[in-house]
Amino acid sequence: MSELSRESIDALLREVKDKYLEQDLVSANSIKSVDIKQGKVFVRIELGYPAGSYRDELAAKVKAMLEEDDAINEVEVTVEQRISAHKVQTNLKRVEGIKNIIAVASGKGGVGKSTTSINLALALAADGASVGILDADIYGPSQPRMLGMSGRSPESKDGHTLEPMENYGLKAMSIGFLVEEDTPMIWRGPMVTQALEQLLNDTNWGELDYLIVDLPPGTGDTQLTLSQKIPVSGAVIVTTPQDIALLDARKGLKMFQKVEVPVLGVVENMSIHICSQCGHAEHIFGEGGGKRMANEADVDYLGALPLDISIREQADSGYPSVASDPDGKIAELYKDISRSMASRLASQKKDYSTKFPNIVIQST
Repeated sequence: MSELSRESIDALLREVKDKYLEQDLVSANSIKSVDIKQGKVFVRIELGYPAGSYRDELAAKVKAMLEEDDAINEVEVTVEQRISAHKVQTNLKRVEGIKNIIAVASGKGGVGKSTTSINLALALAADGASVGILDADIYGPSQPRMLGMSGRSPESKDGHTLEPMENYGLKAMSIGFLVEEDTPMIWRGPMVTQALEQLLNDTNWGELDYLIVDLPPGTGDTQLTLSQKIPVSGAVIVTTPQDIALLDARKGLKMFQKVEVPVLGVVENMSIHICSQCGHAEHIFGEGGGKRMANEADVDYLGALPLDISIREQADSGYPSVASDPDGKIAELYKDISRSMASRLASQKKDYSTKFPNIVIQST
């Protein structure tokens, strides 16, 4: 019978890999405590991202691994999640109450970025995070309809700030809540950038683990404002496999790299279509383009989403996939991508600026 020690337990834990961090639990610093008492082992694991049901899966893997040691009589594993604030651009400070702002961008319109944004936000919330979504598309806001809140307006309790709209456990703000749905925003660039800053800073978001920012396509004024004036912890690029979409997606990716915003990864939308009648699979917009782009840019490939009519129908009806069918296959794909995204952010440097008091030296 082998002798139990912290070293022997760690050796076994090094055999268990977190599939989202893509590291073993010891190397990922996920093991917070190990207690050994008379052949009983108690392990506490802490993840830095919302993992939802994956916590049970991970706990079962750890338990099974430890039970292989015949010196262990009993194993108890707890998996917790604690989301920290992460570093933003060096010249900016985090928005009070918001731990992490994640920008979801695309170089080209029509690739499903807004649908991806809302479902990723819902997936983070479903996994236990406190989440908001900011619709940064001033000219073409779509989040009010996707959230089933078209025609509703936010309240202002003090006449200066706005209360976020809420649905499906998300806090949301959009210019679409402040104007009629068919009213065009005939504004020049400076007005658009000012509106974006006001939507962010004049909304009472409260305490959020993540604020997802649904950016308009392109690399213009709105994107530059976000990268230069808004404290962003990371960005996600959404593209289709099509070469034309990839050309513009690369521009968006390079823009974030130039302004030192970490790119958490690439999501390939409309990756494959499976016929609902015969089951035939077809790569309508090409195959593997998002993965190739991620490899070429040396960023992570977060996953692929299918071209599925239910995603479009649910978003158009104001009942997005993760909310309408939380246990369905499509929702699981979004959750898998959101966990990959959040785990990449969890691997970034943390922001400790609010942990320490200001030190003032006075002469006496």
